[in-house]
Amino acid sequence: QVQLVESGGGTVQAGGSLRLSCAASGSIFSINTMGWYRQAPGKQRELVATITSAGRTNYADSVKGRSTIFRDNAKNTVFLQMNSLKPEDTAVYYCAANFYGATGWGTWGQGTQVTVSS
Repeated sequence: QVQLVESGGGTVQAGGSLRLSCAASGSIFSINTMGWYRQAPGKQRELVATITSAGRTNYADSVKGRSTIFRDNAKNTVFLQMNSLKPEDTAVYYCAANFYGATGWGTWGQGTQVTVSS
């Protein structure tokens, strides 16, 4: 069992920055890829960024160049640094974990709200 807990959300003005954190606990040795998703009101959940256990990253076009995903394996934490935030970045951000030998996302966090005011 793996548990994920997000933190770092909040309200920020357009152009500002936030760093989201996702702390993993439990059977962390089973985690392969980790990712961040977001869901705005009335919209489907969408991928923001992913990072593999080897450190390979992937970003949605909407955040590419403004966001960085990185892992601190010693702290069992994945981060999402978001800069130059826009009102359209407003959403609940979720952390997810994929496990070795499995397809798809096996565990999700509870989400953290990010609100960007214009």
